[in-house]
Amino acid sequence: MDRSTAPSPERRLGGALEPVIGQIYFSAEAHDAYAALGFERPTQRSGEVQLPDGPAYFTSRGSLMGKVSGQVVASAFAVFNPVVVTACVEHGWTLVDAPTICAARDHGALAQLERILGADPTGRSRVEELLARATDGLGVEGRPLAAGVSGLDEPDHPLGTIWRRGDLLREYRGDSHTAAWITAGFDAVQIGLLTELYWGLPSRSYARTRGWNDDDFDRASDALRSRALLDADGQFTTAGRDAREHVEFLTDAQMAPVMDRLGDDVDELIALLDPWGAAIRAAGGYLASGPHDLAAETA
Repeated sequence: MDRSTAPSPERRLGGALEPVIGQIYFSAEAHDAYAALGFERPTQRSGEVQLPDGPAYFTSRGSLMGKVSGQVVASAFAVFNPVVVTACVEHGWTLVDAPTICAARDHGALAQLERILGADPTGRSRVEELLARATDGLGVEGRPLAAGVSGLDEPDHPLGTIWRRGDLLREYRGDSHTAAWITAGFDAVQIGLLTELYWGLPSRSYARTRGWNDDDFDRASDALRSRALLDADGQFTTAGRDAREHVEFLTDAQMAPVMDRLGDDVDELIALLDPWGAAIRAAGGYLASGPHDLAAETA
């Protein structure tokens, strides 16, 4: 499979949207709101960015689907060790209910956006228009996190539509990506190992942050070698690299309803979002290099 071309429009849109919406997980205002509900304050940082507290992260994002069990949250998040997720969510539900932490999540996202970008950043009304067009009537069958977002009201805030519709679009792509790698026959540990290679990261580094251990990695590596996707040294075979790229191809294909709605205006939306994302990164509101950035470097 030819990987020498520029990133697809679908991937460029995902990359442009990521720091604008994914900033919720690093928002100082969100951390404060969760601490006020009884969660621990985060202690780990990546440069200037404060990383999320595990129970607050799993419970707040899981609340998009209501007060569901940790096992359901683990299934929807897909790439994390369910043992870790379940323990975090069970603890979270002893502190708070779903509507309360979901409201705290909205507050944290919008407060950071307004602090960094202002209430009326350049292009706000056009971004709002395009995100609404991209998501109006968007089917969410088979996409649990996107379905959860789609059932929420838009916050009464100048950036409320952008936050809600952007979060819907982000989760829609994430749910689509999970469906793609499941369809390809991978489990959570296997896709983690393949993704590290695909992004050029050291083996068993990024995937370890998802709660897996060396026994998990050994089993997954053996399974991938049995399919001739990894060689004896744990590196991609040609078939393995193509199989991992095909997951991205399938993910892009599932974004067709969004891309059809946006049409030729997708480039305009990306161009409007990019400076917002740069400002958020510069202010320490999102990682200097996140998953979409690593993925773009492999295209």
